Amino acid sequence: MDFARELQTAIRTGKVVIGTNETKKAMLLGKSKLVILAANAPDEAREDIKYYAKVSKTPMYTFPGSSWDLGAICRRPHMVASLAIIDPGESNILELAEE
Repeated sequence: MDFARELQTAIRTGKVVIGTNETKKAMLLGKSKLVILAANAPDEAREDIKYYAKVSKTPMYTFPGSSWDLGAICRRPHMVASLAIIDPGESNILELAEE
């Protein structure tokens, strides 16, 4: 699977929230279907995301690149440490949860 293409498709055709606080909020509300965390996310954010993912039973995928790389894939001019897929749209990104 081409992660970058699938994530861009999800952003374009579905609903994705970007940022650690928005990701935690989506998990608490039970809206997230998949959480993506950058490999170099800050330790505090990483622990919070892991905890909320466990409590909300949300699958989590650790993106092997940096938060700058993840931001570039999301076509944002800043770092993205985490994001939550609310609706995958026409993408197959939820297959990451099964791997």
